[in-house]
Amino acid sequence: MTATCQTRGAVAVITLDNPPVNGLGYDTRVAFARHLEAALADAAVKAIVVTGAGKAFSGGADIREFGSPKAVAEPNLLSLILALEASTKPVVAAVHSVCMGGGLELALGCHYRVAAPGAQVALPEVKIGLIPGAGGTQRLPRVLGLENALNMIVSGEPVPSELLFKAPGQQLFDRLIEGDLLEGACSFALEFAERRPLPLVRHLKVTHPNPEAYLQFARNTVGAMAKNFPAPLKCVDAVANALTKPFDEGMRLERETFVNLMMTPECRALRHAFVAERATTKIPDVPADTPVRAVGKLAVIGAGTMGGGIAMNFLNAGIPVTILEMKQEALDKGVATIRRNYEAQVKKGKLKQDKLEQRMALLSTTLSYADLKEADMVIEAVFEDLAVKEQVFRTLDEVMKSGAILATNTSTLDVDKIAAFTKRPQDVIGTHFFSPANVMKLLEVVRGEKTARDVLATVMQLGKKIRKTCVVSGVCDGFIGNRMIEQYSRQAGFLLEEGCTPAQVDKAIERFGFAMGPFRMGDLAGNDVGWYIRKRRYVEKPHLRYSKTADLLCEMGRFGQKTGAGWYDYAPGKRDAIPSPLVVEMIEKHRAELGITPRKVSDEEIVQRLVYALVNEGARIVEEGIALRASDIDMVYLTGYGFPLWRGGPMKYADEVGLFNVVQAMKRFAANPNDDAAFWQPAPLLAKLVAEGRTFN
Repeated sequence: MTATCQTRGAVAVITLDNPPVNGLGYDTRVAFARHLEAALADAAVKAIVVTGAGKAFSGGADIREFGSPKAVAEPNLLSLILALEASTKPVVAAVHSVCMGGGLELALGCHYRVAAPGAQVALPEVKIGLIPGAGGTQRLPRVLGLENALNMIVSGEPVPSELLFKAPGQQLFDRLIEGDLLEGACSFALEFAERRPLPLVRHLKVTHPNPEAYLQFARNTVGAMAKNFPAPLKCVDAVANALTKPFDEGMRLERETFVNLMMTPECRALRHAFVAERATTKIPDVPADTPVRAVGKLAVIGAGTMGGGIAMNFLNAGIPVTILEMKQEALDKGVATIRRNYEAQVKKGKLKQDKLEQRMALLSTTLSYADLKEADMVIEAVFEDLAVKEQVFRTLDEVMKSGAILATNTSTLDVDKIAAFTKRPQDVIGTHFFSPANVMKLLEVVRGEKTARDVLATVMQLGKKIRKTCVVSGVCDGFIGNRMIEQYSRQAGFLLEEGCTPAQVDKAIERFGFAMGPFRMGDLAGNDVGWYIRKRRYVEKPHLRYSKTADLLCEMGRFGQKTGAGWYDYAPGKRDAIPSPLVVEMIEKHRAELGITPRKVSDEEIVQRLVYALVNEGARIVEEGIALRASDIDMVYLTGYGFPLWRGGPMKYADEVGLFNVVQAMKRFAANPNDDAAFWQPAPLLAKLVAEGRTFN
């Protein structure tokens, strides 16, 4: 179905019925227009109510149609809204649950609006790099006032319907209906059936006591916060037009801006991220209706930074957690850190004191594995060493109840080997959280060779419950994110050998948009962590060349912020990265020992070598089936590694640059005698896409 129409006495009820959120795609618009025309032609119908089936009024336009002929095919959304305004019978929008984007614009085209309490109302187009394109910037200020409307449009955040009902300057809804919304909406429609003239939002005026000063303040504030995104400032301009220009002129300019923004790389990147995030949940052989295991109690092995952060995710979701450690001192320290983290949220006003106590009450501790036997799932967060993992999983295999999920938080190790330490490999899965685990959105869900489908489905559902973006990975050294970051880090090391300083490399990639460059990131994470992994990795891969500068740094005891010295120097109690003459001297000495004459390296080359290293390794990962799709790699890097959102992730960025151009650059890098020519051979998938003129996405 797309839309239905039924009569309730003298009221025609047109219901949007396009699951899951009643998106206003072409077929839905056609059906809606047909039902509206029929209701207007029916002499027995005195009024019309528009609502949505299921759990939404309407989530707005169908993003899958963007850029296609269907998006603008008649009747488009603008035409539907004009038809509603031109209706000779009163039209009432009955809003419930979700009313967003084009759904709200459709409601604003109705003569009246009623709402159920708790409905989430928003114009979120800015989040995909656009402004509202069907009158939202012109009609919302006319019902909510300049400031309230601009705040909603620029933020894109939902507002509860209760706050939009007849409050001063906020008159989006004419009535808030408790109980049966449809019954209340039909009664309201009959109450106003004979009232004329029919009110139109376009006839209202936007007023403000000092509009010029407010709009300048808004431009200054929005410009500072959204420097890499063009849409927020365009929202301000469009809303300003509602104040200063005739309605039809404001509508024309809104549409012109919408169409222009649609063509920007930032908009393409944001739309890609929107679709990619939803695609991460689609696993070809694990359908949405796969039965899941109940997880009412959780256990965490390890009370360190990672274990405590993991525990907080589940405490936040109301799931009881038991943390196990080997020593009471470690337990006490871990629990104190969790409480301190929550207290910091209370001080910032992000958490109420009673919620803090509720969450801490869900936390218990133990020194004995026997106390974990009733947990439905256990996550180990111990030292990244296979022998240590083996000891933990052999013990868990003995004590955990049948059907319990055994998860490892390993960031690089072989999940299949870990599963083989148990007699139940089907119950073993990787849950790679990112530090700080209670903050970072990404959760790499590592599917072992024998991981049961219901275990994978359960962890994916649980990840959603704790508000993570879950990306499925196959088993390989480093999975998706860390396998790729190895190549990124190798290139960063080669750049030091060829003439760069850590600060130059970091500044170049940060100007590109990364939250942090590779050397600042190493200092934050702890350079000893990478050192330990390299000791294992390059013994297993002796053919793989890498720069020894990071090893030399660690031999100097410069592990990063935690030791007050890494690639940079750090003043006590501060995180400011101060370039270190000692480190530069070490790099220069090492470079001389290698017989490399330093050269001037451009920022463009730095960015290309780092980012294209991610792209090439990402292509191999997709081809091998480690990642289900290229867009999953983008989500890993957008949510876990600080890749700039407005660039859409490494694979999307490569598409934007042009895969042909990427490969041409890689050929230049392969000719560099100080680089790794073998690595820069284009991955077979990348070469194939270039040959066929296709893209990753």
